[in-house]
Amino acid sequence: MTFNVIIVAVLIVLGILLLLIEFFLLPGISIAGVGGAIFMVGGVIYSYIYLGSTAGNITLALSLILLALAFVWLLKSKSLQKIALTADIRETVDNSDLKSLQPGDTGITVSRLNPIGKVMINEVTVEGKSFDGELIDEDTEIEVVRVESYNVTVKKREQEAKI
Repeated sequence: MTFNVIIVAVLIVLGILLLLIEFFLLPGISIAGVGGAIFMVGGVIYSYIYLGSTAGNITLALSLILLALAFVWLLKSKSLQKIALTADIRETVDNSDLKSLQPGDTGITVSRLNPIGKVMINEVTVEGKSFDGELIDEDTEIEVVRVESYNVTVKKREQEAKI
């Protein structure tokens, strides 16, 4: 009888460890999570079969309580802070060139807009986006339709007919 108790305890502890590894270290559903669930369910089923329904109920309740307590303890412990990413990004993108541009300004594409690429308007090179998602080839004259936070929306410049 004690051998069966040891088997149940080992299965439950392995299941809890693997589930905690899955929750905190491995992204997504992996072998650790599936294995942890199998070990925990297997321990409970083994307890029901070999130790009886009362012991199975106790095993089920205790395993769920232990999993919850281990989860909360690991969340509150400082051991996760040692492996957590704590770097702050304080850099910003300089978009001051966009403030000098206005709708109606003209320029030329530096690269192909497919539908996003580089454009030069008023001697300023910025990221441009084609108006309707159309493809605009390199070295094509363009006109600014809208100035946004990080780029400008442009369209092909319509050529005036020469008479």
